[in-house]
Amino acid sequence: MPPKDPDLTPDAAPRIKARRSKAVRRLVIWYRRNAAVTSLVDTATTSASAAGNVAGSVTSMAGTVVNNAGSMAGSVLQPVMDPLRRLQGGIPGEELEIKDHERVWVAVDGMGGDNGPAEILEGCLQAIERLAVKIRFAAETDRVLEAAAAAGLGESMNAAIDSGLLELITSGPSVEMHEEATVVRRKRDASINVAMDLVKRGEAQAVYSAGNSGAVMASAIFRLGRLAGIDRPAIGALFPTKDPGQPVLVLDVGANMDCKPSYLHQFALLGDIYSRDVLQVSKPRIGLLNIGEEECKGNDLSVRTHELLIGESRLHFAGNCEGRDVLSGEFDVVVCDGFTGNVLLKFLESVGSVLLGVLRAELPRGRRGKVGSAFLRTNLKRIKKRLDHAEHGGALLLGVNGICVIGHGSSKALSVVSALRLAHSAASHGVMDHLAQLGAKAASRT
Repeated sequence: MPPKDPDLTPDAAPRIKARRSKAVRRLVIWYRRNAAVTSLVDTATTSASAAGNVAGSVTSMAGTVVNNAGSMAGSVLQPVMDPLRRLQGGIPGEELEIKDHERVWVAVDGMGGDNGPAEILEGCLQAIERLAVKIRFAAETDRVLEAAAAAGLGESMNAAIDSGLLELITSGPSVEMHEEATVVRRKRDASINVAMDLVKRGEAQAVYSAGNSGAVMASAIFRLGRLAGIDRPAIGALFPTKDPGQPVLVLDVGANMDCKPSYLHQFALLGDIYSRDVLQVSKPRIGLLNIGEEECKGNDLSVRTHELLIGESRLHFAGNCEGRDVLSGEFDVVVCDGFTGNVLLKFLESVGSVLLGVLRAELPRGRRGKVGSAFLRTNLKRIKKRLDHAEHGGALLLGVNGICVIGHGSSKALSVVSALRLAHSAASHGVMDHLAQLGAKAASRT
């Protein structure tokens, strides 16, 4: 019998087993030590993959729902929101849609205000990009060029001039903020007079000035003249109300300190036309500022004015308006004498500034505050837009033979843009045509 294979002998088997155990031992030990970890990793990986798949499907479904909702909301709200955004200059790229033939010329007193001419010029340049306007900028040319260079506006100013959207009109020594209104008679080539003359000659459809209010009104009366049948022009200012889309027009807010009942009656007629044409109120509710709702309340001026207004068939007279009701949204136009109106205007501006300061002070601090403020950013911007007088820019001088907007003496670029938006709106809605008709009717009755 042939001998057995030595590798298959009983004595050889242990040797083979020993050799295998040495080769595999480390692998077996590693596996045993890491089996739990490996199992855990595998389980976690599987769970994560499953969760990812579920999350992906949920996210996809949510995205589809959100997109569908957004599309539906957009289709419903687009016709409503677009006109409002255009009115506020809020649609990005709006300036690209402006055609040259759509633009109206606005004469600007470049030297007016505490911050002229730099801030006035910057506001005009911004308005050219956002509104359908062209600017004839009346100012002392040397000072404008110096201010533009110092403020870094030289390049944009030259570009606007080259494109025909801005013209520099040379004027003489300007009317200072501290000077009396009658100085406009001596400084005939002052920037405010030059700007008024542009409107008088038909070279501009509206004029804007943030200069001396008395001088602006005097220049408007001397250069443009009063409308027929209108004894005293009035300054009308827009106040915010509970309804963000419907402000109230208050006049007079500073042009006439002492008034007769006939003046307030004329203010109501002027405000009614402005509210119809510019604010698009079909039937403006007229209120008389008083200390009570009853007809017998108030001083002699209030009682006699009430009698005139209640008998005026051309107006929708809603009765006396107490101070607490001015911002209620129950009135579209509120009339008062210039002394009372100016106090009311300045008080409202102060209240708005105080409220904005309180909001800033009461917002939480630190990281949590920053996170919370980030969520409220849009709301805070809307609040500021409604309360900050700089967002409203200026007031319309009603009763003169031309569109004249008077800005705040402290106006900066934002206020200038807002005031020019007001001037453009008045010029493009045929306000002067209706005011002229009103003046003609009033003149025919006297």
